[in-house]
Amino acid sequence: MEAPRPFLSLFPRLSPCFCPVHKAGCQLAQRSEASLLPLSSLLQPSPHTTPKPQNPKSRNPSHSSMAAWSSREYDKPMAASLRMIASAIGIGAGGISSEMVDQMKRSVASSDCDGSNIMEVLERMAEDSDEEEHLGPLHDAASAGKMDACKHLVENLEFDVDVCANDGSGKTPLTCAVSRGKVIAVRYLIAKGADLNKQDAMGFTPLHYAVKRGYSGIARLLLSRGANVDLESSEGTPLHVSAARGKFGVMEILLEHHADPDRVSPDLYTPLAKILCATYEKASVSACLKCMKLLVKAGADLNSTNPDTPLIIATSRGLNECVDYLLEVGADANIPIKHGRKTPIEIAAKSGRRNLVESLFPFTSPIQTISDWSVEGILAYARSRQSKHKGQKSDNDNDSKNQLNLNGERSVKEDAGASKGCTEDKLSDEDRKAQLKLHGGQAVKEKDYAGASKFYTEAIMLDPADATLYSNRSFCHLKIGGARDALVDANACISLQPDWPKGYYRKGAALMSLKEYNEARDAFMDGLKLDPSNLDIQNAYWEADEAMIRKHSTGQSADELFE
Repeated sequence: MEAPRPFLSLFPRLSPCFCPVHKAGCQLAQRSEASLLPLSSLLQPSPHTTPKPQNPKSRNPSHSSMAAWSSREYDKPMAASLRMIASAIGIGAGGISSEMVDQMKRSVASSDCDGSNIMEVLERMAEDSDEEEHLGPLHDAASAGKMDACKHLVENLEFDVDVCANDGSGKTPLTCAVSRGKVIAVRYLIAKGADLNKQDAMGFTPLHYAVKRGYSGIARLLLSRGANVDLESSEGTPLHVSAARGKFGVMEILLEHHADPDRVSPDLYTPLAKILCATYEKASVSACLKCMKLLVKAGADLNSTNPDTPLIIATSRGLNECVDYLLEVGADANIPIKHGRKTPIEIAAKSGRRNLVESLFPFTSPIQTISDWSVEGILAYARSRQSKHKGQKSDNDNDSKNQLNLNGERSVKEDAGASKGCTEDKLSDEDRKAQLKLHGGQAVKEKDYAGASKFYTEAIMLDPADATLYSNRSFCHLKIGGARDALVDANACISLQPDWPKGYYRKGAALMSLKEYNEARDAFMDGLKLDPSNLDIQNAYWEADEAMIRKHSTGQSADELFE
């Protein structure tokens, strides 16, 4: 009986239109055919297969080959081998599309080998192509922790360990292994020289992904091999990323490796501010306190004003235990908020939080405008101010709408009643911010997004706590091709106003532009949880979902590869 032929020998039978593939296959065969899996190994059942019931949700339940799969496992190791071979000769560097499956099936059918088992695997690969992220053969193998496949690709087929994914995300095989927690694959790729600090489209390194997932062991491994602990991404350093999710374990490791506890992220947050803003949404109060204590022990600045002091953020969010801790370790209760010049005790009184007023009172210097300097007097003053402002709100709104005349110049119309009890500096800041917002809105109407972005940037300098400004600037960044900047502003918007759906919509839009469809879909879903009837977010969610399916099921054709 004739010995089984290596699978690569089938591909010269492809039609002349695929001669580049033919050529690539021949070159590869001459270089390393002995190292490739022979057809005989593909025809043998996998020794590790186990019975698997037919999936009742299969999209093609009447498929002629489905009966065969009701009694045995879909041979995914064989599928991986087929993907490797196809990729190695230039067919489908991404996923296996239906067109590429047809090409490979024709090649098998035209040979003198019994390829029935391969045919069934190819058919199932086409059906399952939308269930896996085919970022590239080495990416897939690393994500799944399939070490035999990884070694074959790197050592026999000489794949680049730092190759970027096919979807434009910029992810490397090491990034994929880290994201899935595949420690053995991580160790192997590092040993083969993988770049520990290579950044993807969002600026994330493998360390960013490790801390994002809370993988302490992998984070420690990466740092021990030389990963940069302070490399910045669209969300900041790894310490910012872990703080924003309340990941105490990885934060401790990062600080042990001298991560900067006072580094300011692109959206103008320190790690201490990040953890305070994450409390309730992504971390419990107890987790927040543990993380805060770590940062304070590492020397974090208690009075940093990026974007406002930790005490102001904790007070604004009603975090009683965090306020008490910050006061205990020496936070300054007299530093006012950047916009409006209110101190923490005034913020607490305005929101009616008596317990916070009581906590802050012994640490706050008397304010001249409050005649009765007592807990009761401060609360009463706040109530009287709120009552006065309610009566002036409609007049103030009219003033803001009329601040620009037909020539785009500032209107001098002002309401005398609205100026009572306010300083000239405060009115000036409010007026300037409103004017800049109007200029920005007009620029957007004229599709001058770069100009609008500048107006919103100036407004943010006046009021860094206005979530709407970040949302508007995120939109402008996206329109001029700055997807990473758009993502930074969207994250800032969410941090400032986590219950506003628009921030999640902006984040999803930025992630869509970065081709991070899975994360975009999650962002849109977060927005829908807040506003289930929002049609814009609904449509965006389904667009992201469809984009994921297309990305997973569409590979690169041979013609595209050799253009």
